[in-house]
Amino acid sequence: MAVETANNNEIVIPSITRIWLAPLGTNAPADATSTMPTGWSSVGLTTEDSLKFNSEPNFEQVRSAQSSYPTRTFQTQDAATIEVDLQQWSGKNFKAVYGGGTITEVTPSGGQPGAPKQYKFTPPRIGSRTEVAAVIEVIDGGKHYRYIVPRTMQMEGVSKDLAKTKEAILPLRLAVQGGDDLDAWYVLTDDPAFALTA
Repeated sequence: MAVETANNNEIVIPSITRIWLAPLGTNAPADATSTMPTGWSSVGLTTEDSLKFNSEPNFEQVRSAQSSYPTRTFQTQDAATIEVDLQQWSGKNFKAVYGGGTITEVTPSGGQPGAPKQYKFTPPRIGSRTEVAAVIEVIDGGKHYRYIVPRTMQMEGVSKDLAKTKEAILPLRLAVQGGDDLDAWYVLTDDPAFALTA
């Protein structure tokens, strides 16, 4: 049996990260490095230290009189979430952060000819939040990783800090959704450390 050895080439420092969103059912990238397929849109700039992908399985334990330790542990649920703070305010990012909604053009009262256009964002009503597909892209030198998430939904409240002395960010919080006919999430990579071994 091969013994794992210390290898600092297997340390990952995410020097560049990107978040991509797309309507449900959009073709996912087929590998870790190709151009993102049509339909995917980047959320743009994000804060340096906010990106997190959390996997949160839940377990139950069976205890028996004959042991001080659990005699059986079984998984009852699985869950995963994506967290990132967006720095760019745009209509598409507002819709992502609030789980949908609509943007319409409004006419300013007493509008002057040539005045800038104005817009109205309305968050989604109860029951009308939309799912999206997501890709987290992580690059460390020549190594590339893409977390592919076919279905996610924004399922948290939105709290924005509108302080005078710092940037105002948009907190994107997505919960991974599952289904019997697809993987809830998976990773594509060209990292040689993932090579199949005999």
